[in-house]
Amino acid sequence: MGYFKDTIKGISWMGALRGTTRAIAFIKIGFLARILSPFEFGLFGIASLVLAFLEILTETGINAFLVQEESDIKEYINSAWIVSLVRGFLIAFLILILAIPVSTFFNSPESIRLLFLISTVPFLRGFINPAVVNFQKKLQFNKEFNFRLTIFTFDAIVTIFLAILLKSAESLVWGMIAGSLLEIILSWLLVRPLPRFNIESVKVKKVFQRGKWITLAGIFDYLFHNIDDALVGRLINTTSLGLYQIAYKISTLPITEGGEVVSKVVFPVYTRIYGDRERLRTAYFKVLGSITLVTIPFGLFLIIFAEPFVLLFLGSKWLEIIPALKVLSVFGVVRAISGSTSALFLAIKKQEYITLVTFVSIAGLSMTALPLISRFGMLGAAYASLIGAFVSIPVMFHFARKVLYEKG
Repeated sequence: MGYFKDTIKGISWMGALRGTTRAIAFIKIGFLARILSPFEFGLFGIASLVLAFLEILTETGINAFLVQEESDIKEYINSAWIVSLVRGFLIAFLILILAIPVSTFFNSPESIRLLFLISTVPFLRGFINPAVVNFQKKLQFNKEFNFRLTIFTFDAIVTIFLAILLKSAESLVWGMIAGSLLEIILSWLLVRPLPRFNIESVKVKKVFQRGKWITLAGIFDYLFHNIDDALVGRLINTTSLGLYQIAYKISTLPITEGGEVVSKVVFPVYTRIYGDRERLRTAYFKVLGSITLVTIPFGLFLIIFAEPFVLLFLGSKWLEIIPALKVLSVFGVVRAISGSTSALFLAIKKQEYITLVTFVSIAGLSMTALPLISRFGMLGAAYASLIGAFVSIPVMFHFARKVLYEKG
């Protein structure tokens, strides 16, 4: 029962964190939607697509590795930090190189300035002390709550303040920069141990060896969540991309965030009990049932009250997103439920299962996205995402059954 109590306590803290940050995020979106145009959101969407892709492409899996490690992670901190520094510099450099080709692809010369600015974000993030993962590893979710909430609130305040002044998508990037700077400062002031500039090739090799599946899974996950965005921006226009991304955020945030809270908490718990198959089964089904009961009502609410919600929260210029919003609400429920199973696979070091499940999702999305978007626009993109989520469910539960019931 000890780990179950830890799980409930962790879910309470992380639920409070996610609930508070998502409330702030909703308020931020509401403010920004009335200050900035869909076109400005589309410009930010292009920049964030590139940043997210390069971050995933260079993902090392260090954080997951540190949580999975049963021993003290102190010996890995130096190597983890240096790898993060190199990765941050590499991502920033690649964004600068790709800025013009990306703007050409999306037929959006206005996005170049935003791409140049957002290149500073990964560079700064490389300096964050990787020992912050100890909050999760040691189930110190109260500290995680205070740490993350402070950063998120600061980011939101800076973004809204600058949006009022600049009336530009640059305010969103400056908010990210401000949040990254504060995270660096807090991670060095409040977290121990502190990293030093000392790399050990043996430890780096061990991290990369285990992290390769996480990297591949991350690439597939990125493609699944962003192919539709890229096609909307390419086939329609930047304004449509801004509309679609807001629909996606609103419809999935309150649903998938609940699932992510639970997944983040149960991941370290699963790592401690995976040797006891009976306890693991019990924990998994409790988590799966809880997520299902919580997410379905949220999805139904957004479907039923989509129009009054958009009018009240975003304003009349965003009414075009309503059809896609309803479809994406169902998508959010499916993704939240599947996320709890991903935490199970990650905890037992079966990262390849996550990769394969996500690959099936991409296949379903890829085969339907182009014809559906060409015919139905944003609504077609939403349908393609939903199809991709549904086709992977049988594969996901096949692997879950294998983990929970089969020996070896």
